[in-house]
Amino acid sequence: MAGERSTPVLKDELDIVIPTIRNLDFLEMWRPFFQPYHLIIVQDGDPSKTIKVPEGFDYELYNRNDINRILGPKASCISFKDSACRCFGYMVSKKKYIYTIDDDCFTFSWYWGLKSLDLGSWILGGFEVVYGFKLVFELGCQRPIRQRYQCSEQHIKNLLSPSTPHFFNTLYDPYREGTDFVRGYPFSLRGGEPTAVSHGLWLNIPDYDAPTQLVKPRERNTRYVDLVMTIPKGTLFPMCGMNLAFNRDLIGPAMYFGLMGDGQPIGRYDDMWAGWCTKVICDHLNLGIKTGLPYIWHSKASNPFVNLKKEYKGIYWQEEIIPFFKSVTLPKECATVQDCYLELSKQVKAKLSSIDPYFTKLADAMVTWIEAWDELNPSGEASAKLTNGAAK
Repeated sequence: MAGERSTPVLKDELDIVIPTIRNLDFLEMWRPFFQPYHLIIVQDGDPSKTIKVPEGFDYELYNRNDINRILGPKASCISFKDSACRCFGYMVSKKKYIYTIDDDCFTFSWYWGLKSLDLGSWILGGFEVVYGFKLVFELGCQRPIRQRYQCSEQHIKNLLSPSTPHFFNTLYDPYREGTDFVRGYPFSLRGGEPTAVSHGLWLNIPDYDAPTQLVKPRERNTRYVDLVMTIPKGTLFPMCGMNLAFNRDLIGPAMYFGLMGDGQPIGRYDDMWAGWCTKVICDHLNLGIKTGLPYIWHSKASNPFVNLKKEYKGIYWQEEIIPFFKSVTLPKECATVQDCYLELSKQVKAKLSSIDPYFTKLADAMVTWIEAWDELNPSGEASAKLTNGAAK
């Protein structure tokens, strides 16, 4: 098939982390891309339930019993009955790169020069979800060429090329083929900074909050924008965890998805909390975060009424949380991600606990997370294998 690689990129350096409560039939649609890689599946909810994984995949599966066994009392920092449990997979991975995806997300195929039977004309480009939904764009080409969209490969390209957090390039990512730094871009900054995070986007169901879902129940994202850009230093963003990759060696300990779900007063802020913490730390350590390509197809809209129940406190709290993160400063002595994160936990407790006692609990969990991370990833032994979980 045109455009698909015979040799997977970074086959032995990337783990794919998937949180789930259901059988992973969706992997069949990803088989051409995910089968060469190692999967870490974090089962949420009832640990007695059997999760079925299609044959042919190399994976480990961890349920709540495994998390409790491996972390002991420190398992309290891992959320229950919430997709935030995925961060346990980041902790037990021993690979340099992580790609995490939700189980309601699918790949799709590009069609260059696809002939439209309805219009009787040639189409410049379009895309088709594996299970058959098709969109087409503008008139143009004469020859149909099908190319399956490779999400993980694009994430890797983003992570392996530098970022430009200190000065915005108006042609977006200058390291992509066919572009460069524009006139006036300082030559002293063209070397860029290491990229820690690649934040991908989604077609079809947008990642909206509950109030927006209720106002726009039928809205769908059909705009595929072919660009990658660095989020500027000092600018926060709402990170979405459904299509996300990061360099675990550079920023792994900051990718804690907080306390959400069962027993907590808030949900659906797990990835955004991790994103705010990660962005502040990346800015301090001169690391970059890219957003844009790759896209996935988000197939399922969650219930807005259920979402509102989970989100409503967060909708109010974020009006104080965001100013907090915008004003955070980390001392020069914080030279590692762990140092930065522990300092951030102190500031969370000191400045956000007045909003709600939850933030005192969250700040303590942030410390527990770092302690657990360091126990499973002792310094100098990051590549050592962990003999836990049910390897398949």
